[in-house]
Amino acid sequence: MKMDSEKLNNPQRPSLQEIQRHVEAWGAEPLAVHEVRDNVYWVEGAGGNSGIVVGQDGVIVIDAKVSAGAGKRLLDEIAGITAKPVTHVILTHGDGDHVMGLASFPAELTIIAHHNCKRDMQAANAAGLMGTIPDAALPNQTFETKEYATLEGVRFELLYFGPSHTSGDVIVYLPDYKLIFAGDILAWGGSPTPTVHEEKGGSAAGWLATVQEMLKLDADSFVTGHGDVQSKAEVQQKLEQFQTQYDEIKAMVAAGESIDEVEKAMAVDTPAPQARGLRLPSFASVAYHQLSKE
Repeated sequence: MKMDSEKLNNPQRPSLQEIQRHVEAWGAEPLAVHEVRDNVYWVEGAGGNSGIVVGQDGVIVIDAKVSAGAGKRLLDEIAGITAKPVTHVILTHGDGDHVMGLASFPAELTIIAHHNCKRDMQAANAAGLMGTIPDAALPNQTFETKEYATLEGVRFELLYFGPSHTSGDVIVYLPDYKLIFAGDILAWGGSPTPTVHEEKGGSAAGWLATVQEMLKLDADSFVTGHGDVQSKAEVQQKLEQFQTQYDEIKAMVAAGESIDEVEKAMAVDTPAPQARGLRLPSFASVAYHQLSKE
């Protein structure tokens, strides 16, 4: 099989200085709050989409924005909605644009995440990739596969179906609202394909399997990690599109095709699509790399 090993094993990555510039600009973006259900909101801008769930006596936040400043502004938006305090944070995964705002959150919150998410956050802290957050802002309640909880009178199901966008992505399902916060498992703002962070244990095949499981839930609205809320039909269409692509790539790998041939056939921009100025590998590129190692 003809393989461009340098392209596969050394994808273009931004420098630390580039990342810090993008974080600063991204964190300064205005926030826009949208009500998706009674007392349930999603917030776009300044990092990944966040969720706000106003419960009986407190507020549950889903993901915390890209920087300390953006996290503070998210808290200000919550204060404009309700006087109830934030009591819980749920993290869909550990990417910095979803967690770094925790640096501005009050102490002694319950911060819930998959254990791999906490590991990714600790590794990012050690590397200083997007700055650091205090140890007190790291998850203090982790789980392996699922966590059912009633928080401030609201039922939550936190579900892990295996590696997907990263190795620690959680689906936040509110069964009484038929609503899912999917994090970057579903993320279409700025990227035409699913993003799979192979360096964080993400999996192209796992992404397909996770979305299949997600669609079995009784939900009709899906809050994405980036981009607008999706309907079940829209998510199903995306799954079918990339399942077809994955199956075609699998056949091309078996036939000995190169990554360049695969990317050309899948109409992938080379070297990679752009998202917020950061170079991210396409789903096709990651799928090829992972399938070629089987």
